Amino acid sequence: MGPPSSSGFYVSRVVALLLAGLAAVLLLALAVLAALYGHCERVPPSELHDRGGPHAAPSPPGRQEPARTPKPGPTLETEVAPTPRNWRPPGPWDQLRLPPWLVPLHYELELWPRLRPEELSAPALRFTGRVNITVRCIAATAQLLLHSLFLDCESAEVRGPLSPDAGDATVGRVPVDEVWFALDMQYMVLELGEALQPGSRYELQLSFSGPVYQDTREGLFLNLYTDQGERRALLASQMEPTFARNVFPCFDEPALKATFNITVIHHPSYVALSNMPKLGQSEKEDVNGSKWTVTTFHTTPHMPTYLAAFAICDYEHVSRTERGKEIRIWARKEAIAAGNADFALNITGPIFSFLEDLFNISYPLPKTDIIALPTFDNRAMENWGLLMFDESLLLLQPKDKLTEKKTVISYIVSHEIGHQWFGNLVTMNWWNNIWLNEGFASYFEFGVINYFNPKLPRNEIFFSNILHGVLREDHALVSRAVSMKVENFTETNEINELFDLFTYNKGASLARMLSSFLNEKIFISALKSYLETFSYSNAEQDDLWRHFQMAIDDQSKILLPATVKSIMDSWTHQSGFPVITLNVSTGVMKQEPFYLGKVKNQTLLTHSDTWIVPILWIKNGTTQSLVWLDKSSKVFPEMQVSDSDHDWVILNLNMTGYYRVNYDKFGWKKLNQQLEKDPKAIPVIHRLQLVDDAFSLSKNSYIEIETALDLTKYLAEEDEIIVWHAVLVNLVTRDLVSDVNNHDIYPLLKKYLLKRLISIWNTYSTIIRENVATLQDDYLALISLEKLFGTACWLGLEDCLQLSRDLFRNWMNHPENEIPYPIKNVILCYGIALGNDKEWDFLLNIYNNKTKEEERIQLAYAMSCSRDPWILNRYMEYAITTSPFTFNETNIIEAVAASEVGRYVAKDFLINNWQAVSERYGTQSLVTLLYVIGRTISTDLQILELQQFCSNMLEEHQRLTVQAKLQTIKNENLKNKERSARIAAWLQKNT
Repeated sequence: MGPPSSSGFYVSRVVALLLAGLAAVLLLALAVLAALYGHCERVPPSELHDRGGPHAAPSPPGRQEPARTPKPGPTLETEVAPTPRNWRPPGPWDQLRLPPWLVPLHYELELWPRLRPEELSAPALRFTGRVNITVRCIAATAQLLLHSLFLDCESAEVRGPLSPDAGDATVGRVPVDEVWFALDMQYMVLELGEALQPGSRYELQLSFSGPVYQDTREGLFLNLYTDQGERRALLASQMEPTFARNVFPCFDEPALKATFNITVIHHPSYVALSNMPKLGQSEKEDVNGSKWTVTTFHTTPHMPTYLAAFAICDYEHVSRTERGKEIRIWARKEAIAAGNADFALNITGPIFSFLEDLFNISYPLPKTDIIALPTFDNRAMENWGLLMFDESLLLLQPKDKLTEKKTVISYIVSHEIGHQWFGNLVTMNWWNNIWLNEGFASYFEFGVINYFNPKLPRNEIFFSNILHGVLREDHALVSRAVSMKVENFTETNEINELFDLFTYNKGASLARMLSSFLNEKIFISALKSYLETFSYSNAEQDDLWRHFQMAIDDQSKILLPATVKSIMDSWTHQSGFPVITLNVSTGVMKQEPFYLGKVKNQTLLTHSDTWIVPILWIKNGTTQSLVWLDKSSKVFPEMQVSDSDHDWVILNLNMTGYYRVNYDKFGWKKLNQQLEKDPKAIPVIHRLQLVDDAFSLSKNSYIEIETALDLTKYLAEEDEIIVWHAVLVNLVTRDLVSDVNNHDIYPLLKKYLLKRLISIWNTYSTIIRENVATLQDDYLALISLEKLFGTACWLGLEDCLQLSRDLFRNWMNHPENEIPYPIKNVILCYGIALGNDKEWDFLLNIYNNKTKEEERIQLAYAMSCSRDPWILNRYMEYAITTSPFTFNETNIIEAVAASEVGRYVAKDFLINNWQAVSERYGTQSLVTLLYVIGRTISTDLQILELQQFCSNMLEEHQRLTVQAKLQTIKNENLKNKERSARIAAWLQKNT
């Protein structure tokens, strides 16, 4: 999910002092006014938009669903004039959680956005709405709190108590003395004239209006797009995690489930969609005589507010029926006509059926609509009955055959459908355990896709898509556990920050580990029981563990060293993961927390807990019995290794455990010998693991870099591209490639790697030349080829350079001959680097005729690969004058500065043009540029030179920031220099 906009009232102390003298009078006046009118506060939330509300500073969203790298964005601070809220005493409106006084039972919700197809450029689109919320009172209260953000309250009434015998006919009305907003915690507060009575039901009747968002995909938002050559618009909603309150006043917490009757009023030329099937349609006339369509929908099951969903669009759809239930994919008319939605349609039904059979629980809704939004920030959302996708994650075009998109769409559709059980049917009690939704939906992506594509290498793909990314970010001192304590949350924006790698990737990895030390049968049996018990309800993490414990207690085959709760809490409640070190001579195994940059004396580091670690392992290629490391160290005599040529041990079978593995020197030596003698005796996933663990451990001072390098000697025999990818990502880093000062290491690395790389290069270059179509189902090749080709060209492999020239020129002469997608970035870059202004001008022309941002960014970066200073200078000149070309997608100066040649050209360019660069990209861009230009500095003299260089460009506070950052870069580079020197010395001996 995208980071939230947090808002509230902020008044400076000076202003507060000036106002203090008036406070008593104002309070009295306001009390009188409130008693007389009982209306909303004097500054309607809509007015906040002119003072920095939602349109002023949208938060850049991160992905809701897998693809998996959330982007933090700015929070919103709104300054408004003083209002009654400033003088209220502390109360429940200061707490993040709603008080437990009321429980919502049912919402009657009507929304009326004023979207007309002939008025697409209206500057500030708004909607009106009405909601009647039936609630049960749990504790007597004369104050009523519910969530509302940037909504104007038009009227508020409370009817009741409702009579159970008279079909909810009311027996009275509760006076509403005042309505006001506590924006800090995003509440609407109703001050009542009398207390609500425990056990009674009431109906809150609220009329409201609010903004349709245009620059952010939160609440109710607008998409403008082109279809069949015409400009069009649609409205859609995004409520998770806390944006339902931006659309209607509600009890916006996941445990407060209710049923919904939804009505959408819309222009007759549009279709309205919601969670449930359409119930009926009628016509309505507004005050101007314009006709509108009123679409009503069937009642939803019990569900949280974050799953309520609406869309108003001028779309077409394709449909099919699966087990009697209709599935429709909605998209732009031209996309439907081109068949772009067919692949998603064909996989959706079978995925539903597979999960229904797996859990033995039928999907409870009568239909599923899936809508492809032109702009949804590369996300997807699992709304019950109305799933929403960024169209790039759902629609498959013919040209996408040679991309990983088909597999990505399969995974993301599986993820969202998995949520229909994990999240929609059973919802976590509160957001601190969002991993119960996201972790399990992410884990089951792989079960689903493996079922339909049994040949896909499941373990290697899980490593590449899930495990690798999170192990790289997680460590002992990170302040983020998978399951957080509720009391640690004090602000709404902290909820939005939970949609990150730890929730998705670590959550999925822990689910996979749990499955591996039980077995699939017990794992699924426990989940069935959990899902059945908590259907249409909410669960805590402990509820899940209890059902796993019940499954364990019902059998005698699998014995655990502790309860499931004790084992799994050791992983979900603490940050980081362990490094497991095995001494193969003595059989002693120990665990320690993984730190970024281990130091000898770690007494200052306060990570004293241990994990209860399942150790699945293999010896000499044979799987061994599961053992447990449930203390800091333990002896396993069966893991001792002899001097025999055929004796070796690898821990963490299939990398199902969430940890890294280290060995003593003898253990690493035995594995290295085995790789050199017969690498195929070690499974692919473990060759991948050895490389990834060894390089990570060496980078963070757990082992010597030479130990990791020794594992690469066998690579001439390695024919699995995913293993090569792991080696190259670790060895040929971005810093190494972009630093011309690495002249010591480059010729050695070139000689060492090319000798070993030639075999795998020949395999894949032949495929690219002769039959590239055979790669379309090879997912691991599709994600690994760019690094292989990029490295081969960087090392100066003549065949790679020639292939780049050939493919680029062939494309220039025959544009219908597209460059194969997996290596397109490499070919574009080297086509420009090896060419002259003819190739560069051709690419510029292509850029100007492209409309998709993704393609324009790719071309903009490729143009920065030129090695001709005059071309790069002209490029930067174009960028800052913005004429005749805009180059709005990325900072061109930064792109140029990132290359070897470009760094010096960009630095010289800045001397004469820094003011223009600052005006074009902002003063902060100058700071970033200095980091890019100074990325290789390693002396104080170089820092001084850069400081003098930028002294007249930056303000004082920026100069201080730059100085501190450059010092950090210098220290990091000195560390890397030492590492590079050791790599160079090793290469010298082994080349």
